[in-house]
Amino acid sequence: MLSAKPWKPDAILRLLLSVFVCIFAGSLLPILWQHSSAAKGMAAKLILPLAIISLCCWAATLILLNKPWRLETFERRLLAVLICFCIGFLAAALVGRFSDQRGSTPSTGRMIIATMSFQGAGLIFILRFLHEHQVGWAEGFGFRNNWARAVLLGGVISLLFLPVGRGLQEASWQLMTHLPYLKLKPEEQQAVHALRSAASWTNRLALGMAAILLAPVAEEMLFRGILYPAIKQAGFPHVALWGTSLLFAAVHTNLVTFVPLMVLALVLTALYERTNNLLAPITTHAMFNALNFGLLLLQEHWGV
Repeated sequence: MLSAKPWKPDAILRLLLSVFVCIFAGSLLPILWQHSSAAKGMAAKLILPLAIISLCCWAATLILLNKPWRLETFERRLLAVLICFCIGFLAAALVGRFSDQRGSTPSTGRMIIATMSFQGAGLIFILRFLHEHQVGWAEGFGFRNNWARAVLLGGVISLLFLPVGRGLQEASWQLMTHLPYLKLKPEEQQAVHALRSAASWTNRLALGMAAILLAPVAEEMLFRGILYPAIKQAGFPHVALWGTSLLFAAVHTNLVTFVPLMVLALVLTALYERTNNLLAPITTHAMFNALNFGLLLLQEHWGV
């Protein structure tokens, strides 16, 4: 049975908004790297100043979000946050329009930036979130609750779920392929595409570390460790289970993996409930990613 958590709703909202802003900022950085070759004429000259304006506005948004909020200044603070975010969003939209980087091929650099702006930034803001609640990692996520059993159970579940997950993914791919009236085109995840096109083992190692170490820890802390218990304790256990599972699948932005990831999220939540230790779902998530990563490398280089 999952123990009660002291998470405050306003702290959760600020955490989510902070991560959301960082994701937007991360999507802007690859465009800056290529702005000189992505546009010509006046548009090329506008990209850099617009990007700087956008990043500065989003930095101001993060500062405002993470300062203490008082009731007497709430309206002014909220208005300032909205203005900063909207100006940053508008400037970023113009950068995207001038650079025309939409639909560009995912690369190792883009995937690392995307991971750091979501999962990397998420871990930083989760640390601040815990500090605000005066709770440590172990206490907040139950890391000391029979940790050996939690890790062992997580490993076993990952091995059992691997064929289920791959089967669901293949079924989704076949369904989208053989039902053209759905008008859905099956595509690989961007991370998989980036791994296939990685030019060196250094790039593959960086992608592997992001997928196996960083992503599972940050995502489990955010979705299972914070959002799920908060919504459940608010009196909505079914919304907590299905809502966080759907959100977890949706943030990976891939139709082929949506169903298997949603089922995985349900399994991870059940693991957390059973063990009261977030190490169990973290282990399952990390090993599931590692096994898929290894199988992809085997397919690419040894034709297995």
